[in-house]
Amino acid sequence: MSSKEKKSVTILTESQLSSRAFKDEAYEFYKELRKSQPLYPLSLGALGKGWLISRNDDAIHLLKNEKLKKNYENVFTAKEKRPALLKNEETLTKHMLNSDPPDHNRLRTLVQKAFTHRMILQLEDKIQHIADSLLDKVQPNKFMNLIDDYAFPLPIIVISEMLGIPLEDRQKFRVWSQAIIDFSDAPERLQENDHLLGEFVEYLESLVRKKRREPAGDLISALIQAESEGTQLSTEELYSMIMLLIVAGHETTVNLITNMTYALMCHHDQLEKLRQQPDLMNSAIEEALRFHSPVELTTIRWTAEPFILHGQEIKRKDVIIISLASANRDEKIFPNADIFDIERKNNRHIAFGHGNHFCLGAQLARLEAKIAISTLLRRCPNIQLKGEKKQMKWKGNFLMRALEELPISF
Repeated sequence: MSSKEKKSVTILTESQLSSRAFKDEAYEFYKELRKSQPLYPLSLGALGKGWLISRNDDAIHLLKNEKLKKNYENVFTAKEKRPALLKNEETLTKHMLNSDPPDHNRLRTLVQKAFTHRMILQLEDKIQHIADSLLDKVQPNKFMNLIDDYAFPLPIIVISEMLGIPLEDRQKFRVWSQAIIDFSDAPERLQENDHLLGEFVEYLESLVRKKRREPAGDLISALIQAESEGTQLSTEELYSMIMLLIVAGHETTVNLITNMTYALMCHHDQLEKLRQQPDLMNSAIEEALRFHSPVELTTIRWTAEPFILHGQEIKRKDVIIISLASANRDEKIFPNADIFDIERKNNRHIAFGHGNHFCLGAQLARLEAKIAISTLLRRCPNIQLKGEKKQMKWKGNFLMRALEELPISF
């Protein structure tokens, strides 16, 4: 949307936030919001009225605010609940990302042992082998689409092996993941997504039946055991948790690897600095997380109790959406916030969220990115964009900051 259009807009819609046009100019728009309208009105269709948060201090405060709930059942009475938009909504939404304490704590405890620092470090050799194997396939061609050939398959292979699901199904996961992430309440999109999510549920039902018959030492088998004990996990929670782990287990990392590679190739001085000083890799990853945050907007939070923010009453049932991308470009927190600086000090970004819902897989995502980028730069020292920067397009997507493709030569 142009500068003129921005000034005339009083309420943003879900479709506008999800548009490619918005993604292209989002950072400038956020900058204006942080200056003059840090609480910006949204119209979210069936979800009702909402507010977009753009400042870092507000984001930190609200991500921990107990007046905001992830589970709408903790806000709406039985009479107020909206009808399900999708047939399989109940089956796929009973996961920890949509829950509040104490349910959130219970659900998170069931899987967090698989994501401890010790467990993640044990995956290092496996991730390195996957990275090398993927590059072995494309290196003779001197060209690849980074997303399709490298950034997507690496994390999906890792999470598939952790969960114990067949690698040959990974392209299906990609389609189903997009149906979940690209959610829209437009009638034609709802019908298409409902069909795709129905396929996902059928797949999960078949997978769980097989795991019940043949349990193994994987994470899904452990979750099925918790479900069979009856007190820790319901059947809906089981399916929802597996879905969340499949989607969240790769989607953020795909964007981290892709966006970081893109940022480095758009900032040749920083790319050369990283080549000369590989010990800056950890710092470079944190800067990539800040500069092009893989998750641009948070999933929704419902207001359980009214409160005042910037002189405006936030009413019960209002939706709060926080722009992590904007918070991570806040000039009050990050000097020269629009500069990509891999040596940035005190980089207090919130790309993985904050508070109870801080990303469980953050350590895994960082390790996957470290190995993926280090291996790419070592084995393909002459990487460059195949085409011009202006040809690179951001996806029209509500939640994520994701490129449609990233063709590179080397």
